[in-house]
Amino acid sequence: MFSFRLCCHAWYRTVHASKVFVHHSPATFMPCVSRARLYNPVQTISITCSANSPVDRDNSFKNYPRRSEKKEYTRGSVFSAGSANIRSKDCKTLVADKFSFAHTKSKMTLPSEPLSADGWSSLKSEYKGGGSFEDHVFSQMIKTNADLNIAKSFLSYVSARDGDVTYNLLLKYLVLCVQQKNTGEVYDMYDIMKSKFGALETGVYTLLIKGLSGTDRWRDAITSLETLKKFQNPSAANYGECIKGAIKHGDEQLAWTLYDEMLQRDLTPHEDTIRSLFTAHHDLQDEAFRKRLINVLTYLRENQIYPRQPLMQSIKSWFERIPNETWKGQLTKVTDNGHCLACKEQLESIHLTPKEYNTLKKDVIDSILKGEDVFRKTTPEELQSFLQYVDSQPPYDIVVDGLNIAYLSKTYPLSATLLSVVSYLAARGKRILVLGRKHMLFNSSKWAKQDIRRLQECVDCFFLDNISLDDPFLLYACLSSGNHCCFITRDLLRDHKACLPNAETQRLFFKWQRGHQLVLPFYSPRNVHLQPILSYDTIVQNTEASWHIPYDEMGVKRTTYEVPNTWLCLKKMS
Repeated sequence: MFSFRLCCHAWYRTVHASKVFVHHSPATFMPCVSRARLYNPVQTISITCSANSPVDRDNSFKNYPRRSEKKEYTRGSVFSAGSANIRSKDCKTLVADKFSFAHTKSKMTLPSEPLSADGWSSLKSEYKGGGSFEDHVFSQMIKTNADLNIAKSFLSYVSARDGDVTYNLLLKYLVLCVQQKNTGEVYDMYDIMKSKFGALETGVYTLLIKGLSGTDRWRDAITSLETLKKFQNPSAANYGECIKGAIKHGDEQLAWTLYDEMLQRDLTPHEDTIRSLFTAHHDLQDEAFRKRLINVLTYLRENQIYPRQPLMQSIKSWFERIPNETWKGQLTKVTDNGHCLACKEQLESIHLTPKEYNTLKKDVIDSILKGEDVFRKTTPEELQSFLQYVDSQPPYDIVVDGLNIAYLSKTYPLSATLLSVVSYLAARGKRILVLGRKHMLFNSSKWAKQDIRRLQECVDCFFLDNISLDDPFLLYACLSSGNHCCFITRDLLRDHKACLPNAETQRLFFKWQRGHQLVLPFYSPRNVHLQPILSYDTIVQNTEASWHIPYDEMGVKRTTYEVPNTWLCLKKMS
């Protein structure tokens, strides 16, 4: 069995001796090779959230549709506590499908063992697929995570045949090496590609960061990260790999520098990145280090991030080994009225204090309703008419985004869906304002005139111009009505939160939103079910002697409108 490492070095020396390619940059090399689309990790996020509504529990919306009734499930994300939790999917492999090839329909089967040059030549002669045989072979190797020895024999065949191996094939071989965590081969490919091509493309640096960060050559991963910054913003995964490498090799100062830089770039750390900080060796964890970890927990709180069970266990273990302190961690749940079952402590309320509410109300009205671009969303006349209308009415209990709620159903007429939801709320003694659009007043198959007339008979309605953005109107009506008023929309209002002047106001807005935005997890014309209220805030919270951390239990699938019902209770023993 030959060694591709020796083969590569021999090939490299041969190439330089023959001066086939000398000091080619990727730009000058491009005409000679077919470039692959480089792997560029894409953060896939899902929003995990839950809404809490201050609706009377005696009238809690607990009636689920009968089995015989047809449910209409909401599409897209609905709001709930924890929507700022940006969950990145685990990048445990380098996702070979990032390389898409038009010729993958060939039924050619890869060999189960390395082939000689004659063997590969014979296989090529039998290849009937479209496109490049070489690209197809490596595409299949990546997809099937083929034995590296097979890949080496193929590169040896190509090198002997052509006198060179193209950038495209070297890149794919690097993907395979990183995918299989073959440290020695990653080292060789790093050296070869740096020497042969000088500057590399951004996707290659991402691969090298992944492949080198956990090895003895982790500093090369840091160098790759610094180079990557010159061309694009690195991803949270790029930073995470380097942070884990720095922690593993005892450079805690660099790890925290990278962590701070990642947050400054508005990137959300992956959970395995945060976990690496909490599981760092004891020798690294001086008092300053421990304070930084407490700040990480504060970050989880401020961004409503729910750790998963592995991270929760690491946090629990870290607390229980803090020097000169005695902490006891228990996995527990919280009662409906917000008491921890483990320590009996009352958790924070979901509702804002009067001072917080007044601050939020002023900032929202100033920033969102009176902002510079407000008249891109409405006209001065319409805005003034709406403000006068709302201010002349008694406070509302619920404000409804009529058009948004009407589209809950894909089966029933829009007006019928809206009427059934609003009628359900009105029958429970709620004073309601429905925000609609003027086109809803014209009789059509979607908007039945009799439905709109019945709607106007039982609740207040205000119909905006068809091109107006209704969210600012909804926020004004709700906030002007008082801290008791709720609203219904499936919109998560992220753009409006971003318009607020500072992080504190954004935090207040998000807390108010979670306590006042009602969630319709599904729709049925005879049974409208709203997610019931939680009286307590489902975020990381602490006192001088306790921490309570909601977490996602392994194996439990939580829908987007739910919050975790499992908590870590950490109590400091006296």
